[in-house]
Amino acid sequence: MKVSFHGHSVVKVETSNHTILIDPFISGNDNCDLQAEGLKADVILLTHGHNDHVGDTEKIAKDNDALVVAPFELATYLGNKGLNTHPMHIGGGHNFEFGHVKLTQAFHGSAFTEDDGTIVYTGMPAGLLLTVEGKTIYHAGDTALFSDMKLIGDLNEINLAFLPIGDNFTMGPKDAKLAAEWIKADRVVPMHYDTFPLIEQDGEAFANSLQSGVGHAMKPGDGIDL
Repeated sequence: MKVSFHGHSVVKVETSNHTILIDPFISGNDNCDLQAEGLKADVILLTHGHNDHVGDTEKIAKDNDALVVAPFELATYLGNKGLNTHPMHIGGGHNFEFGHVKLTQAFHGSAFTEDDGTIVYTGMPAGLLLTVEGKTIYHAGDTALFSDMKLIGDLNEINLAFLPIGDNFTMGPKDAKLAAEWIKADRVVPMHYDTFPLIEQDGEAFANSLQSGVGHAMKPGDGIDL
């Protein structure tokens, strides 16, 4: 299984049978190396409804007849646009053909801004635990530090974690370092930074601040074999 990072919070997981995208903010993301046009995906996992996470979901899902897994209100909103969705909520898990998904807490907001400026509430934000081919990936979504991250680490053997470090809207590097200690993942990748001036951070410095061998600052397009 290959897991690759594509800027901001975009993650792609390629298994022997499926391609899974997480928070595919591609168009308008200068840090992303992908193109929404022609991008293949069987499944799209969404953490919350902000535009910089929903991104190109509608186009990619319609082009591929992909399944979109999202928190209930966001799944309902996208289902009304004709997408094939599976609604979930925090604390719930489900076995899919491609693997197991469980939604975790995230402390943030969740609303989609339409082209005319209308804001549509899309439920509570979430993180997610994706277990595929015997490996578990934790994508924290957008979140502040919260103490239940200790439980996430205690209850799960996490092989790879993606944590936001951008500050201002999410955890900054100092809080994310503590989160990394609590979740006890084998490898931790910083995300949600450098996309906009407000969230400029040094990903390498964050990775180097973690326990030796744990931190990996991935450039867009870099991949890890699990």
